[in-house]
Amino acid sequence: MTETTTEPWDDLAATAQPALSPQAPGRIVPSGSIAGRSLTIVIAILTFLAALTAGAVTMLVGTASDWQADVGREMTIQVRPASGRDIEADVHAAMNIAQSATGVAEVRAFTKEESEKLVEPWLGSGLALGDLPIPRLIVVKLASGVTPDLATMRKSLAAQVPSASLDDHRGWIGRMRAMAETAVAVGIAILALVVIVTVLSVTFATRGAMATNSAIVEVLHYVGATDGFISTQFQRHFLLLGLKGGAIGGGLAIALFGIIAALNVWFSGTPGGEETAALFGTFSVSITGYVVILALVVLMAVVTALASRRTVQRTLDNID
Repeated sequence: MTETTTEPWDDLAATAQPALSPQAPGRIVPSGSIAGRSLTIVIAILTFLAALTAGAVTMLVGTASDWQADVGREMTIQVRPASGRDIEADVHAAMNIAQSATGVAEVRAFTKEESEKLVEPWLGSGLALGDLPIPRLIVVKLASGVTPDLATMRKSLAAQVPSASLDDHRGWIGRMRAMAETAVAVGIAILALVVIVTVLSVTFATRGAMATNSAIVEVLHYVGATDGFISTQFQRHFLLLGLKGGAIGGGLAIALFGIIAALNVWFSGTPGGEETAALFGTFSVSITGYVVILALVVLMAVVTALASRRTVQRTLDNID
């Protein structure tokens, strides 16, 4: 049986050579750099502004749609005082014409006192309005799913009540539709500007990161690392920055809209709250608005990643 002999220098060699342990590969771009934190703040601010715009646009479009639905279900007949005619008889005749028309669900005529109250905000209260030729209004509510015959109604009014005029509110509906379309166009333009600024910011940040780590990139490039591998590392890094910044900006916007909705509920029922709700809606973002904000967060991350990859690929092409 062979015996193994140990020499004194064997222990010395064992202590001189420490055991090697595998280490995880480091990242090409440091995750906690000052440039990375600055870019995260920029993306958060841009996402916050874009989310505010998207939320405001969805609220405006929703309010305009509600207005169009309310106004589109009503028509107004205005009966003006005329010499030699009894305005009460004219109002009664106009109501009969409206009630006999197809597609009409309800007809209501404003009294003389109600008509006078309508002009008080412009003329002031406490005035003797009885001697003024104030027109009388008749509100005609339309039945759903039925198209009224406006031509016949106008012809009957012109024949029996010459001082009456029918307003189907098409002008108001057209203006509200144009306002909503303008708001959507402005929102899309702002979103496009935000995307352009994001691409420029990411491009400059990517170039700075590649300049800072140019030695590492060149070594990886010359030892055989593919351009796809290097660009993927930068893309992953900036994708995480974009998600982080977008989540911060989008989260702040959602929190702000939540606070506004809570304040709206708090002040509901008060005179100021009722007037504000009548003019501007409820100031609450719908589910669609929150979905748009979440989509903006994802969009900012994707734009950030694609812009960084494009910049890296152009830089690597110049190295070749």
